[in-house]
Amino acid sequence: MSALVVRRLLVDLEAPFARHWNGGDAFRSAYFNALSMSFPVGEQFFIDSVRNGVKTLPTDQREPFDADVQGFIGQEATHRRIHALFNGQLQQQGHVNAWEPRILKRLERLKVVKDPRHAVAITAATEHFTAILAQHLLQHPQTLEGAEPRLQTMWLWHASEESEHRSVAFDVYRAMGGSEKWRRRWFRLVTFHFVTDVLRQTARNLWHDGELFRWHAWRSAASFFFGRDGLVRLTFKPWRAYFREDFHPSHQDATPGVDWLRDNEAAFAVVTR
Repeated sequence: MSALVVRRLLVDLEAPFARHWNGGDAFRSAYFNALSMSFPVGEQFFIDSVRNGVKTLPTDQREPFDADVQGFIGQEATHRRIHALFNGQLQQQGHVNAWEPRILKRLERLKVVKDPRHAVAITAATEHFTAILAQHLLQHPQTLEGAEPRLQTMWLWHASEESEHRSVAFDVYRAMGGSEKWRRRWFRLVTFHFVTDVLRQTARNLWHDGELFRWHAWRSAASFFFGRDGLVRLTFKPWRAYFREDFHPSHQDATPGVDWLRDNEAAFAVVTR
């Protein structure tokens, strides 16, 4: 992996945005809002897990990871800050984040597990899950069609960096001697919790907006998940790839993210390389 770049996003997230900011589509707005609600606490967990995990390695094995781990931490910390601002606007709209307390409760239970490899395995699993979501978004930017340009930029920037640092936690887990059995087992659990949680929070967001039982919201959801370019249809294969013995996150094509970052340099300032 090449050295990761930490970027400061040059968009204003202090200004309010429309309730159905994603092209006037109630479902797509509610879904992306739900994703954002999980990010601040999730990103902090990823930072802590990888930072603590790499510290367990012998000094001679730790050095090759130093630059990428610092880049990973810098990128995730920036994502955490940006989505905290975005979530603050959602809170002003009256939305309740019911996903974050569930994450915190699970993390509290995880404290009894003393082997740090498990936290890194969870991070690697979640990073792959978010990387395939990011690739789908980058390859199908019409998902954000009609959204405010600053919010399009925020989501595509985040997706590009998720793709960029997709291998870090996985490589640290392997260097720590993590088992294949637990790598796969945690991916199954992460998938279950992520899918059920994002759907629950999306439904809650739609309920808050009075849109949960509107036909147009369900039609949009069906198209988003199962249409010609649907999320479920196009991400199943890369999701399943995680269970292969020869799997590595670098096998996933990162070109869409690389291209977006190259073509949108005016949207961010480089903090560190």
